[in-house]
Amino acid sequence: MIHNRLRQSLLICIGLAAAFPAAAQPAANAPPVQAPDNADAERPTPYDEQISRLAEILGSIDYLRNLCSATREDGWRGDMQQLLDTETKGEQKRKERLTASFNRGYRSFASVYANCTPQALVAEERYRNEGATLATEITARFGN
Repeated sequence: MIHNRLRQSLLICIGLAAAFPAAAQPAANAPPVQAPDNADAERPTPYDEQISRLAEILGSIDYLRNLCSATREDGWRGDMQQLLDTETKGEQKRKERLTASFNRGYRSFASVYANCTPQALVAEERYRNEGATLATEITARFGN
């Protein structure tokens, strides 16, 4: 009697096991599953916060240098473009975030300084020093 119950249980298990692979198969007329579009895929880095701050600093310096310089300087904007080209290939959202950081830095000083003042010169020097320190720390810690 126990032998019959064991055999019945075993047959039920075999029947269920045989049915599962067939049930797991997709229907023949089901549309194929599409792979996610990687155009907007982000690959976060451990230094995203620092690189965002660096972008903001570049924007601040770009504004202040051009405010206090007799000639237009595009070097800081060019540095930002190089940073975007290097860090955000194929990552549109990350590129937008870094660009927004640059613009935030630029606009924050544009809203405060309309003319070059001694305070603007001090702010520009401090931001340049902070940016240099930040760039050194990022490359030292995370490679180049």
